[in-house]
Amino acid sequence: MIDVRELTKRYGATRAVDGLSFQVRPGHVTGFLGPNGAGKSTTMRAVLGLDAPTSGEALVNGRRYATIRRPAFVVGALLDAGAAHGGRTALNHLRCLGRSNGIGRARAEEVLGQVGLSGVADRRVRSLSLGMRQRLGIAVALLGDPAVLLFDEPVNGLDPEGVRWIRDLLRSLAAQGRTVLVSSHLMSEMALTADRVIVIGRGRLILESSVRELADRHRRDVLVRSPRAADLADALVRAGAEVDVEHDGLVVRGLDTGRIAEVAAQRSVPVHELTPRGASLEDAYLELTGDTTEHRDSGRTS
Repeated sequence: MIDVRELTKRYGATRAVDGLSFQVRPGHVTGFLGPNGAGKSTTMRAVLGLDAPTSGEALVNGRRYATIRRPAFVVGALLDAGAAHGGRTALNHLRCLGRSNGIGRARAEEVLGQVGLSGVADRRVRSLSLGMRQRLGIAVALLGDPAVLLFDEPVNGLDPEGVRWIRDLLRSLAAQGRTVLVSSHLMSEMALTADRVIVIGRGRLILESSVRELADRHRRDVLVRSPRAADLADALVRAGAEVDVEHDGLVVRGLDTGRIAEVAAQRSVPVHELTPRGASLEDAYLELTGDTTEHRDSGRTS
């Protein structure tokens, strides 16, 4: 488990993280969301002991990263796909990192195969595409077969096939009971990948919930289709709903699906569709973080 407790990190007068607390539990893909400058990367660096907290703490399985004897077996991370010596081959990059934790060549070759890079094992890192370097960084994270994994923007540079691959990989890792924390700006991808989300802004926690709970909290309306739409609309308005007529049916606000069904039954009005429509993850995210975004459109064009 990742446990962040009242974490604060200052750089001079700037508070990159401000009293942040949350937990990331095993068995889920947890999306770590927030605008640019929200403190996501700083928080991850604090978890990995790369940034010393000004106050508070960030723990992995109840311990500071620096106290873990062979950390590759406990936690794996991809923070920067470019953090590899360009003159080394992909295989030697993994072997060099593995030696400090007693991990041999066989495991390095195994994870290269797992991320689809066996065919470029002997190519130098500088010759790899951005997508290949992302895959190599993921191989590094998997090297010690750790139970806790952190990924910062792991889909950068990946083609559509690669994006689907990383999505399936993250979900399979969580299904194995691992703790998976993923920072991303791609809300559409997080909607498909994450089970839970942690949303921060200006270094503070905004929300921690499941994706389903977030969608329910920001539920918009119910789409209703009926061959007697006018009769049903009149009945729903009398029951206290707001009703708009659109080309594909009635859009109802203020009543849930159960109450709409009851009103229709009372009037003996047939219903062909009754679909609750929640906000997308992107819509909910933008609503939550609107006041914490550093650069906002003023609505004027130059």
